[in-house]
Amino acid sequence: MNPLTGFQIVNCKPLVAMNLEHQLTSYVLSAFEQLWNINLNQETISFQETKKEFEGTHTLVCFPLTKFSKLSPELTGDAIGKYLVEHVPFVTSYNVVKGFLNLTISDTFWIDSLKSISQTANYGFGENKNELVIVEYSSPNTNKPLHLGHLRNNFLGYSVAEILEASGYKVIRNNLVNDRGIHICKSMLAYQKFGNGETPESSGLKGDHLVGKYYVIFDQNLKAEAEKLKLNGFSDEEIEKQNPLLKEAQEMLLKWEEGDNEVRALWQKMNTWVYAGFEETYNKIGVKFDKYYYESNTYLLGKEVVEEGLKSSVFFKKDNGSVWIDLKEEGLDEKLVLRSDGTSVYITQDLGTADLKYNDFQFAKSIYVVGNEQDYHFKVLQAIMKKLGRPYAEGIYHLSYGMVDLPSGKMKSREGTVVDADDLVSEMLQTAETNTRELGKVDDFTSDEANKLYHTLGLGALKYFLLKVDPKKRMLFDPQESVQFQGNTGPFIQYTHARIRAILRKADEIGIHTPLWEFERTELLPVEKDVIVWINKFPQILKDAGEKYSPAEIANYVYELAKEYNRLYQEVSIFNEPNMFALKSRLLISYVTGNLIKTCMKLLGIDVPERM
Repeated sequence: MNPLTGFQIVNCKPLVAMNLEHQLTSYVLSAFEQLWNINLNQETISFQETKKEFEGTHTLVCFPLTKFSKLSPELTGDAIGKYLVEHVPFVTSYNVVKGFLNLTISDTFWIDSLKSISQTANYGFGENKNELVIVEYSSPNTNKPLHLGHLRNNFLGYSVAEILEASGYKVIRNNLVNDRGIHICKSMLAYQKFGNGETPESSGLKGDHLVGKYYVIFDQNLKAEAEKLKLNGFSDEEIEKQNPLLKEAQEMLLKWEEGDNEVRALWQKMNTWVYAGFEETYNKIGVKFDKYYYESNTYLLGKEVVEEGLKSSVFFKKDNGSVWIDLKEEGLDEKLVLRSDGTSVYITQDLGTADLKYNDFQFAKSIYVVGNEQDYHFKVLQAIMKKLGRPYAEGIYHLSYGMVDLPSGKMKSREGTVVDADDLVSEMLQTAETNTRELGKVDDFTSDEANKLYHTLGLGALKYFLLKVDPKKRMLFDPQESVQFQGNTGPFIQYTHARIRAILRKADEIGIHTPLWEFERTELLPVEKDVIVWINKFPQILKDAGEKYSPAEIANYVYELAKEYNRLYQEVSIFNEPNMFALKSRLLISYVTGNLIKTCMKLLGIDVPERM
């Protein structure tokens, strides 16, 4: 029971709001039956949002209908508009603009929809689809800490998983840890040569930071060795082949694959440090996983797939013993799947892991959240699995996203110029604290309450800024812009939620305890209706976000919702309203908007404060 609204939230769909477009479509089909004696398919009818410069909320596109009505688009729209006003109780008026029929829906319809939504648990969520989806994200390398690019990956993967769950899918959040390979051996070799027994405890560094330090040291020494070879007259190609440090790393990789005890012990020790560091970061940024896979456990499975493909002639061997697949018919050229020395490449272990995931979960779809520099790789993976006849091949989906840049330029791990995730999060929390203190928003907060708020605002700013951009687009991250309380930012939306909660607390304090939906109104102010119309858009927004795997759909929707509500707050009095029905209706608008903001932000992995 909600103490303010005074009713039990029930798990049901809104009675009118969610299927408005469906109802309108049915009435348009009836219009064609009655006016022209024609039975149309539902797919023929297309509605879109009415442009702001015209009256109405729903627009019927009349151009495709003229071949059935045998009239011009304008006359077709006028005939349908007249029919709808006469036969549909909630269509009050219409206007036709160049073949677009704009419909005005009655205020009573929007009021009824608001009341219905307010009594609905999980408003807008999809029905159970009885399908399982794996969302694989994060997938860090154990030779370096997480950086800004990883943050976009983690936030994107986590949010997509939340959106798919809300859309009715069962979701497994998966993390494939890249814990083996030449890059891991580079950190290990550098530590072996230059570490002098340093540990996270002795250095005061998080384990992932300590191991990342030696990845940078390896690159520095590799370049120094290259300079020596260059002075001795070696060409660039010869330098790459003859560099002794790189040869040692390659030898270490072979020893690892052979199970060398000393190499495996060092690998285990350094990875343990890294896992502890990763877990600390994951907890700090608020992401989680249901399942971990490790490449060290899956790369041999990939070799089994290669053997299977050789037997079925899907793969072929070259003279040097390397194994390939010919994908020229798919427009992908030839692809190496096993080196001549028998060691795996990236695609090898992905073949094995894909089989393992399907055996574990029988998924309908497997979504890989990986940067767009791997577009070709995932086309190859899917093409190979199709050739091997895997039943899940069509369900492989690469959620390709653009890189994140800073004003200072592109990041490079080997050179130690990446923007460290832990450092960036700490900077965001500090910036949130500074801005919040300057605005005097924590004057009556305890120290613990204030610190919790800074964390909520700082992380909210970071997550929202990285998620509001279409995943496919490369983006520029501006920390200072992201934490502002005005504009399309997380803190602006969070502040709107806190404002609404303050309004509802005040209503409770002055004794408005009865159910807020117990009021009678037949007319709304335009600004009130605008907010309710935005509320009614959420089910379609969630559906679109789930189909496109795009949290940006949710992010930009909730920003517009917050903007519309703030316009209502600025233009219309709530507590100075003498009419109790009008007051309660505005409180109900506030209540539903606040809940919806909280829902949307949760889908983005963002918390909202109760007060600020």
